[in-house]
This record gives sequence, structure tokens and C-alpha cells, in this order.
Amino acid sequence: MEKIDIYVEKGTTMAMEYLPKLALAILTLIVGIYLINLAVRFLKRAMVRREVDPSLVPFTSTLVNVALKTMLLISVASMVGIQTTSFIAVLGAAGLAIGLALQGSLANFAGGVLILVFKPFRVGDAIDAQGFAGIVKSIQIFNTILHTFDNKKVIIPNGSIASGPITNFSAVDIRRVDMEFGIGYGDDLKKAKDILKRLIDEDDRVLQEPDAPFFAVKELGESSVNIVVRAWSKASDYWGIYFDMQEKVKLTFDAEGISIPFPQRDVHIYQDKSNEA
Repeated sequence: MEKIDIYVEKGTTMAMEYLPKLALAILTLIVGIYLINLAVRFLKRAMVRREVDPSLVPFTSTLVNVALKTMLLISVASMVGIQTTSFIAVLGAAGLAIGLALQGSLANFAGGVLILVFKPFRVGDAIDAQGFAGIVKSIQIFNTILHTFDNKKVIIPNGSIASGPITNFSAVDIRRVDMEFGIGYGDDLKKAKDILKRLIDEDDRVLQEPDAPFFAVKELGESSVNIVVRAWSKASDYWGIYFDMQEKVKLTFDAEGISIPFPQRDVHIYQDKSNEA
């Protein structure tokens, strides 16, 4: 009976000692999470008002959110009597083990940091990376979200993007449209070049700077004489000029009697006269 009284007394003492700490820790955790979420929302709004690069908004807010909540958990643990030095040591060892197991994820995180620091592209840019071409919709901690031109959602790890070649179609405002047209060997070369020059001159989207449109015979092919056309335009007009010229050249060449040959081979059959006897 005396032992039971001792245990009850110890339990009561511990409850009186730790229950207020536990209640305060739980209250601190709830209030802390609320304040952190509030602070993160405020940070997002402040970054948007200051017109910070849209790529940085989700990345920075997520990073701040994780960092603050980690610090909150350590503080709550110290309030209930957990030795934070030991806790931090255990957390560091666990972090090292997790880091070794998640090397790919850490590489993606580092890739995301590099993308945001050096800015090879921004949200809204049209890029080609890792075999996928489309519009950048979001740059997250580990991945970049891309919407292809036919509206498919592609999630690409930041590590592979940062370590591979990137083609940014939106980085410059002016692009050169390179086109090639073939005519038959029996057609009038000068007439064909004059038609191409006329069609280019009639298009108001073609720019005269940094260089005037260029026309030249590129090669004497197996089945055609190939003429190259190079014209500068705004990046937004690139595909419009390219597709329109394909149609205009075909229709005009047909109307002007200029042929557009397709690959062909002449087969000559020789009779073996030695077998005629």
C-alpha cells in the first residue's frame, strides 16, 4: 500500500511539473504554426507587390516555411524538457543519413537554387530542355513545371535541367527565320529568287535590322537546286512568317511555272548483247 502511495505521489508530482509545460508547448506549437503560415502569406504578397521574379515567389516561400517550422519544433521540444543539443545532434545525424539516401533530391534542390540565381529562364519563358519544349509555368524547389505547346504538363527535375543544355526562345526579342526551298534544274533560277525576294518584301513582319533578308543558292542537290532564305523578325512573328512563306511559295511557284521537285532517281536498263546470240 505504501508503494502505491509513493507511485501516486511521484505521478502527481510529475504531472504537476510536466502538464503545464506540455500544455504550453502544444499552445506554442499551434500559435507558432498559425503565425508562420500568416508570415509566409505576408511574404508572398510582399514579393508580388514588389514585382519580384515570379520564379522566386513559390521557391522562397516554401523554403522559409520549412525553415521556420523546423525552428519551431526544436523550440517546442526544449520546452517539454528534451535536450535540444542532443536533439540537434540526432537531427544532424538523421539529416546526413537522409541526405545520403536522397542525393538525387539534393541535386535537384541545388539545381533549383542555380536556376533562380543565374536565371537561364523565368516563369513564362518558352524553352527547350531535356527533350521537352514548352512554356515554364513554375520553378519549384525540386522540379520545374513545363506546359508543352500542345498543353501537356511536364515535370522536369531541376538537377537535370541545371546540368544540361537549355534553349530559351524568349531570351531575345528578335530571331532569324531560316527557310530553304528547292527548284528543278530546268527552272529559271533568277526568276525563282526574284519571286522569293518579292514575297519577303511584301511581308511587313520582316525586319531590315540587324541585317537585310538574305537569298543564296545553298547547294546543288541530287534532285533540286536548293535556295536558302534568311530573314529577321520579332520572336512573336517567327512561326507566322515561317508557315505563311511555305504556303505562299508553293502557290506562287505553281502559278509562275516553277517546279518543286521531290527526290527521284533515274534507272537505266542496259541489255546484255552477249546473250543475244
